[in-house]
Amino acid sequence: MSTLRQDFIQFSVEAGVIRFGEFVTKAGRTSPYFFNAGLFNDGANLGRIADFYARTLLDSGLEFDMLFGPAYKGITLASATAVALARMGRNVPFAYNRKEAKDHGEGGNIVGAKLAGKVVIIDDVISAGTSVRESVDLIRNAGATPSAVLIALDRMERSGKDDALSANSAAQEVGKAYDMPVVSIASLNDLFDYLSVAGGDAQLSQYKEAVAAYRKRYGALAD
Repeated sequence: MSTLRQDFIQFSVEAGVIRFGEFVTKAGRTSPYFFNAGLFNDGANLGRIADFYARTLLDSGLEFDMLFGPAYKGITLASATAVALARMGRNVPFAYNRKEAKDHGEGGNIVGAKLAGKVVIIDDVISAGTSVRESVDLIRNAGATPSAVLIALDRMERSGKDDALSANSAAQEVGKAYDMPVVSIASLNDLFDYLSVAGGDAQLSQYKEAVAAYRKRYGALAD
């Protein structure tokens, strides 16, 4: 596990953004962990998560001209990431969407810079891929090109209902559907590695077997 990935998982656990126990996911599955980027809710934590996004994007080598944050969590994440990139010497514009179009003032449902060039979509996770699909349509309709999706955590679990699971994860489905890379700061594998080396921390290591069982049952089969 890379230092950046390890640092991100540790930071998320310490910030309470990754929690362990029993949680019901959008797919109705009982998960032994839960990731909630909405809990990066103070200036210091938001600044750190933005640094992780920015460093991951720059390290990826992807070509990009601007950022797009789908409402709602993506708005803050894309804005903060743009600030972090500027601090790192890469100043790029960003935009985000409203859930409902504004019929007065500047109007429309896009706020921020004009969508143009190669656009990276910034979000927290990909569950059903709905926000990505909506973002891709908005970007293409504006004449720009959706070039990649950057998320915080790839859960790496198969998409679909339990009685008809795909071999692919939701992130893989999105990548194939739109022929663009999906990059994550960290993944379920990184979380499992973190729990594996938790060693002396019995409070954390107790969840290793539950996460392993969940990964075995729902983990994506495709490369």
